[in-house]
Parts: sequence; structure tokens; C-alpha cells
Amino acid sequence: MFSGIVERLGRVSAVETVADGAVRLTFETGFPDLALGESVAINGACMTVVESDPSGRAEVFVSAESLARTNLKALKPGGFVNLERAVTLATRLSGHLVQGHVDGEARLASVVHEDGAWKTRFSLPASLAPYCVEKGSVALNGVSLTLNTVEPVAGGRFAVGVTLIPHTWTHTNLQHAAPGDPINVEVDVLAKYVERLCHASLNA
Repeated sequence: MFSGIVERLGRVSAVETVADGAVRLTFETGFPDLALGESVAINGACMTVVESDPSGRAEVFVSAESLARTNLKALKPGGFVNLERAVTLATRLSGHLVQGHVDGEARLASVVHEDGAWKTRFSLPASLAPYCVEKGSVALNGVSLTLNTVEPVAGGRFAVGVTLIPHTWTHTNLQHAAPGDPINVEVDVLAKYVERLCHASLNA
């Protein structure tokens, strides 16, 4: 479990294709004490550390399923990724509950620097619209953000607007995104549970 508060910007150092369409990714994480088997959110996708050393270099295995569902398939050496280690029971929950299970890919639509912040707009698949509400929470590339606007669905997609404050801009890889780039989306899991409970009540 994660909170959507990015701890470090990691950098991809190697991408190795392995059997069955999977890849092995190597990162410079800046974490000198990663344990084997530890969960780390990479651009919001929960991955397991399979190799690590005290220099902060770590490796993860990304299955074909994860590649198909996330933007990890687009990573190249030199690229930046958002990193967050799993929360502990003593961790302050500064963001919101994030599982590291990506629900779909958004596309960055626009970025405008205004009033000292960055006003951003993202296009999302229509299937995620029921879980997005104004002032609700969403994780974009693993970053916990508040939805300022939620536009109606049109043409199979809809758009949301979020504001990135200077700290978020400088401490995450959203600063490197260009219009059209894929962005991992995880909607609020509480919204999904509410939907399931409502359907169960209607079918009872």
C-alpha cells in the first residue's frame, strides 16, 4: 500500500527484454537500503525488488501483463520515474490510499504555467469516469492529486484538470511529460468498493 507521495525521482539505467515478453528494469533509486522482495511503486505501479545494492541501484521484473497495462513499456535508459516505498503503520497518510494497481492510461493534454503553479489537463478513458469527482483524489504516475475539474465524457474519453504546485512539479517526473505522453492512472479504490457495494444491494 502507498500514499501517492513521491519520495524520489529515479532514473532508468537499463532495460533488458527477457522471456515471454517481460522485461527486467534497472534503476538508480537513491535508496541504499532496499530489501529483496520489497514493494516499490514505479510511476504508481507496484513492483517487487529482485536485486539491489548499497549504491541505490535496484532491479525489478515487469511481466507482460504489467507492461500492457502501464507506461512502463515506454521506459528507456536515462528516463525518469517516480518512486515511492510502501507505507508503514507509523507513516502519516499525507496523500490518499494507493494500491499501486494501475487502472488505465491517461494522456497529458496540456500544461499551462499560471499564478506560480502548473495547470494541467489529462485525457482519461471513459471507463474511469464513474470514479472521478471534483475535489476527489486520483493517482497520476503514482502522484496523489486533487481533481479540480471533471469534464463530461465525449468520444470515449473525458478530461480532468489538476494543479501541480511547485514542489510537486520539481519532485516528480510530471515535469518531463509532453502533451500526448502516457500517464498511469489509479482511481480512488474507495470509489470502486462503493460501486461494488451499490451493485450488490441492487441485485440482492
